[in-house]
Formats: sequence, C-alpha cells, structure tokens
Amino acid sequence: MKESDWKKFKAIKERAIERFCTQALDEFEDVISNSDDHVHNRYRRLYKLVQNRDREMSSIFDDHSRSNAPMQLTVIRTRGLAEESLLAELSDEFREQTDPKRSGWD
Repeated sequence: MKESDWKKFKAIKERAIERFCTQALDEFEDVISNSDDHVHNRYRRLYKLVQNRDREMSSIFDDHSRSNAPMQLTVIRTRGLAEESLLAELSDEFREQTDPKRSGWD
C-alpha cells in the first residue's frame, strides 16, 4: 500500500467511525424516545442494540494495520460509511481493490 493511500485511508476511517457512531446514536434515540413502548421494553431493546452496534463497530474498525486496510475499506464502502470526496483522493489501484462491486460485496 502506498504511503499516500495509507494516510488517506486513516482519514476515511476516522470519518467512517463518526458516521457509524452518528447512525448508532440516532437508532438509540429512536428506541429511547418511543413512548408507545413500555419503558422496560425500551431498555431491553436499547441494551441489545448497543451490544449489536458495539460488535459491528469492532468487526469493522478494530485491528488497524496496513494489511487490514483493504478489507476494512471494502466493508466501510459496502456499508456506505465512506465519503466519496475522500475516496476520490485514493490511488486508482487502491480504490479499485476496495470497490465492493468488484469484490462481490455489493
């Protein structure tokens, strides 16, 4: 992996983490604010949702290394967490390597 791609990948990953967390917080808020549901049900639903999102976050973003970067970026792109403007800054080679359509993930 080129040094320039590595640096750009780190920026893409940081923004993707922000997007993932924002989406998760929005989901949490929806569960919490659902006054039609009993408070205990909301609590249980929230607890499970937090656990699920934590596992997802770990599987997508943990193990930060150059060797894991292509797989991580492919998953980030598959989940729609990457900003197109940042992806455009990557080398053609790395962008193609991590294209979910090419890898059959899309």
